[in-house]
Amino acid sequence: MNEMLDENLISTDERNRMLRRLIELGIALSSERDHNRLLELILLETKRIANADGGTLYLVSDDETTLSFAILRNDTLDVAMGGTTGVEIPFPPLALYDDEGTPNYTNVATAVALNQMTVNIPNAYETETFDFSGTIAFDKKTGYRSVSFLTVPLINKQDSVIGVLQLINGRTAEGEVVPFSPDIQPVIEALTSQAAVALDNEMLFQGQRKLLDSFIELIAGAIDQKSAYTGGHCQRVPALTEMLAKAACASEAPSFKEFDLDDDGWYELHLAGWLHDCGKVTTPEYVVDKATKLETIYNRIHEIRMRFEVLRRDAEIECLKAKLAGTGDHAELDAVFEDRCRKLEEDFAFLAATNVGGEFLDDEAVERVREIGKQGWTRYFNRSLGLSWEEANRLDAAPNYAEPAEERLLDDRGDHKTGEYDLGEIYNLSISRGTLTEEERKKINDHIVVTIEMLNQLPFPKQLKNVPEYAGGHHEKMDGTGYPAGLTRDEMSLPARMMAIADIFEALTSADRPYKKAKKLSECVRIMGFMRNDNHIDPELFDLFLTSGVWREYADTFLDPEQVDEIDINDYLSGAG
Repeated sequence: MNEMLDENLISTDERNRMLRRLIELGIALSSERDHNRLLELILLETKRIANADGGTLYLVSDDETTLSFAILRNDTLDVAMGGTTGVEIPFPPLALYDDEGTPNYTNVATAVALNQMTVNIPNAYETETFDFSGTIAFDKKTGYRSVSFLTVPLINKQDSVIGVLQLINGRTAEGEVVPFSPDIQPVIEALTSQAAVALDNEMLFQGQRKLLDSFIELIAGAIDQKSAYTGGHCQRVPALTEMLAKAACASEAPSFKEFDLDDDGWYELHLAGWLHDCGKVTTPEYVVDKATKLETIYNRIHEIRMRFEVLRRDAEIECLKAKLAGTGDHAELDAVFEDRCRKLEEDFAFLAATNVGGEFLDDEAVERVREIGKQGWTRYFNRSLGLSWEEANRLDAAPNYAEPAEERLLDDRGDHKTGEYDLGEIYNLSISRGTLTEEERKKINDHIVVTIEMLNQLPFPKQLKNVPEYAGGHHEKMDGTGYPAGLTRDEMSLPARMMAIADIFEALTSADRPYKKAKKLSECVRIMGFMRNDNHIDPELFDLFLTSGVWREYADTFLDPEQVDEIDINDYLSGAG
């Protein structure tokens, strides 16, 4: 470093100042993880050290065919584009090769990238080495005069150019435009060398984060696609959680005044939201989507309806046989047949309604299911034919599968028990509320246990260590009656409580569930009000959810317009009514 600072040209104090500044910049560059701020730091500091009037930082494209404008600054023209300014740079990328693949050595920036060598041009108007016609045209249009250029490649550890730094118009202390002196060039090269390493590390970090994000979104998308009815759940919950988190950060309420998230905190919440249901990869689709009590891969009500068809046909045949045999009065036989048909129709209508699971099934209804099931019918075909080996193994537990055999209209046979599930017809039709058996409900609930187990196996770095806790708490309740850990409000973090609200609201407002019709927005908010009153969701967060307008923002973004109706939030705030 001492060699690059010629003592004859730079004073000792100036040399020491530059050395200290280079060390400080090296530390700053290595610690900056925001892409735009890092790019600005590189350009602005090299521009300041060289006392340049303007500068541009280019980045090499992923396919290594162009240089794109990343940051552009010019003091005289008062121009600041790219980076954190939010101002888009309107200039097209510079091609490194023409259409035939010939390297572009006419442009100084592309030539520097291709040759990996610094170019110091004292006067652009006097050089014949490079084409500055575009620059001269720009000068005529703006009244600016681009004279001196110092263009330096950014070379990473793999000896590849990842960008080009170009400084324009070196200046004296008095502001006179002069060429960039040879003694400052090594300093800028040293700084760009450090910058290249920092930028390469940051790009590698961003690439790894992008890969992680893509992988996580891939998993979430696969889980959503497992079910034709829950698509988008894994995408909407993180969106709603982040809406509520932003509202909490902006709130001055005592409960949220100290709550804030830095970049790592937001990313931690982002990952947790996308991974909150990753355990559902182990949950069978038919359990998640079970819309009726008899549904497995398909709705078995069709089998039972066919048995009723058989019973009706048997009754008709019995009536006709009696008429042919002359063993009864035709009118009386017709009346018996019609009574039988009416009873079968009533019984099937009852079972069909029971199968939907729309209302609570009391003990009297369960007993009627059992009584209907006791009716018999004759099977003439062997039930052991055409089965998979797994079905055949289960059939050994069910006697009388040869033909002919008397079967019950509804039954809970041994072969209905498969693994952890019981597919028994009476057992399933007797579900008191909803469409899930206890085993199926436990299987669905277990997805959160699997989620926590999966996430706890991942080596999250320190700044992301809360991902399992955030993601694993969305089925807990504030009173400790939730699952899987039975945590209370005080035992849960604020982001975990946010995710619980987001998960519930998304499920209530969803219009794609097979087991329920789409609810109006007001009904969903009303239900959540009851849940708040029962201490199932955080009351202060629910108030924030309402007062901040998050509910409306989410509805406008994700709900069908027919679901969105008017709500007076004052009716649902804590203490209302």
